[in-house]
This record gives sequence, structure tokens and C-alpha cells, in this order.
Amino acid sequence: MSELWRNLLPLVLASAVVPSPLVVTILLLRSSTRAAAAWVAGMTVVRLAQGALFALIYSDGSTAATETPAGRSAIVSGVLLILSIMLFVTAAQKLLGEADPDAPPPKWMARIATMGPGRAFLVGAGLLLVNAKFWVFTLGAISSIEEAGIGRRASVATFVAFAVLVVAPQLLALGLALVAPSRASSLLDVVADWLQRNNRAIVVVVSLVFGTWFLIKALTGLRVI
Repeated sequence: MSELWRNLLPLVLASAVVPSPLVVTILLLRSSTRAAAAWVAGMTVVRLAQGALFALIYSDGSTAATETPAGRSAIVSGVLLILSIMLFVTAAQKLLGEADPDAPPPKWMARIATMGPGRAFLVGAGLLLVNAKFWVFTLGAISSIEEAGIGRRASVATFVAFAVLVVAPQLLALGLALVAPSRASSLLDVVADWLQRNNRAIVVVVSLVFGTWFLIKALTGLRVI
């Protein structure tokens, strides 16, 4: 189990530190706590659905090769290699001044202040559905859990824990807004402003650090290095 979490934690951190979901959560908190909660719920529901879908594909489509430890390890390594390439591409795009591929479309951002809970839920779900990188993060987690071979119940519990940890920054912001709304408002505004000002640098650093980490893990798993 400890080896499994050594593989999962980089995926958790890489997904959790993407700035745009937290920025949207904070912006929604300025107008509606319920809308912010619905936004987080939308992302979480889709992530759990992705996990269930991938788990079904694994259980129904496994072959003799992928049922062996070597086969499962090759799948995980392949997913991590794809993810590392995507992160390096993201870093290059940001360095060249292109739009943030992780950010919601501008038309969504323009409507944040007027979003009710229902629309916020749909936008949160939509972000997870259209962003390829979040799909690969989830697939990486599922692949690592499958490779560990810890049984169905433990696998489900582990993936749910992964899904919750990924939205931990948003849950923390929601908790602060509920427990101490007056203090949380100014603090979260500072955090949101800082994230927006430094978004480019954060995305570049995160993409390069985790892209390198996943590349090393992938090449090691494929026995290239």
C-alpha cells in the first residue's frame, strides 16, 4: 500500500496544484457558497464516474498479458509517459505565451459571477470532461491502483481518497468560507489574486517538475533507464 501511495501522491499533487479550479472556486465564493460547492461537486462526480468507467474497462478488457504484473506495470508506465509529454507541451505553450490549456473557456469565466448552483455544477463537470490532462491524471491513478492488486473494496476506497485529495484546496477554501466568512473573504481574495498574477509561472514550474518526475517513472517502469 505504501508503494501505491508513492505512485499516487505525485498524481494527486500535480492535479491539485493546477491553479484555475481553485481560482474559480474562490471567485464563486464571492457571490455564492452554494455555487462554489456545486462547482466542486461537479468536478468530483465526473472524476468518480471516470474512475468507474476506467475500472469497468480494465475488468472487462484485460488480457493474459495485462493480468501479469509486468503487463500492468507497462500500462502504468505508458500512461505516465503520455502524461509527461502532455505536461511538457503545456510548459512550452505557457512559455510561448499561449492560452492556459487547463483554464475554463473565457465565456465560462465571464459568467462566473452570475452562476447559480446548477450551472456551476455543469461547468465543473464540463471542465473535467473536456480537459484531456485531467482524464489522464485519473487514468494514471486507476492504472496505479490496478497495478497494486489490492482487491476491489480497497481499490474503490483508494480511488475515492484520491478524488477527495485532488479537490482538497477547494474543500479548504469552502471550509474557510463556512467557518469564518468575514476573515476568509479577504484571505481568499489575496490567494486568488496571487494565483492569477503568477498563473503562468506556476503552470510552467508544475508542468516541468511533474513532467520530469512522470517521465523518469515511465522510463524506469519500461526499463529504459
